Amino acid sequence: MSLQSFINEAISPWMKEEGPDSDIVMSSRIRLARNFADVTFPIVASETELKPILDFFQSEYSNRSFKEYEQLELVKMDELQPIEKRVLVEKHLISPNLAEKSDHAGALISQNEQVSVMVNEEDHIRIQLYFPGFQLDKALKQALEIDDWLEEKINYAFDGKRGYLTACPTNVGTGMRASVMMHLPALSMTQQINRMIPAINQLGLVVRGIYGEGSEALGNIFQISNQITLGKSEQDIVEDLQSVVQQLIEQEKRARETLMNRSGIQLEDRIFRSYGVLKHSRIIESKEAAKCLSDVRLGIDLGYIQHVSKNILNELMVLTQPGFLQQYAKETLSPDQRDVRRASLIRERLQLEK
Repeated sequence: MSLQSFINEAISPWMKEEGPDSDIVMSSRIRLARNFADVTFPIVASETELKPILDFFQSEYSNRSFKEYEQLELVKMDELQPIEKRVLVEKHLISPNLAEKSDHAGALISQNEQVSVMVNEEDHIRIQLYFPGFQLDKALKQALEIDDWLEEKINYAFDGKRGYLTACPTNVGTGMRASVMMHLPALSMTQQINRMIPAINQLGLVVRGIYGEGSEALGNIFQISNQITLGKSEQDIVEDLQSVVQQLIEQEKRARETLMNRSGIQLEDRIFRSYGVLKHSRIIESKEAAKCLSDVRLGIDLGYIQHVSKNILNELMVLTQPGFLQQYAKETLSPDQRDVRRASLIRERLQLEK
């Protein structure tokens, strides 16, 4: 897998697979923050301190494989154009913070894009592993195996009382963020999500948008993750998150059933109006596109629409983002030009206009 493959393909290979409860839970992710012992953390380190870290990953792990995660490739931030960085952020292969780095920062990315190890972001190492659907236990198990594999050659910054030491105090302890990406259109339509979010926050969890902290919940997609990393084991954190996510799945299913029973024709009308917008629009903004794609995805899940693949919608959720639009066009586009290109690309991908 080459850099161009990471950038040109909107949907990662692992995203094409079905997972448990994938009609509601789009993906499960485990992220582990780690640092080298006796090396200054990246947020205050000099270039001379950071360079050996990236060089180490280049020599020890680039073009290596770990179990089924084949051909880890090191992508260096200083070798990427701004649009290329944005594309990797839109695919969740790197964080917005890493994209802002220039010297001595990078990411090891597996061939199937399921594993990404960010180097010299806020911490020296940020391991992240994705699985389709609701598979937090499996993601945790394999993320810890990758962690152990790296630790064979790395002396981690670790304290017997505090656990793993990290740049941000909120990550000290396990250094773990467990999260799920959920599509919750019915809870949004019925406005139940507005009262649920404060209750979820009180349980030590946080609800964010599709691109994490500070982002909007575009297309009714919400990221649910833990806030507490100290004083609990990795398994405890995952179990707490699983309990809340399972309740959200049940609530979303009930809300969908209620909408179909009480407002069936109105729901069907909304879904097919959104489908019509995607089918015929010549100009469409990102928020409207995300809303319409969410409606159509709901329509597929409920059986109203049967001839559109959910994979195409997953692809379009990424492909219609600003970075991908410009990468696809091979040029920098103004916001108005992106809106025109977005509408054209949606029609093309849905094969509704040749």
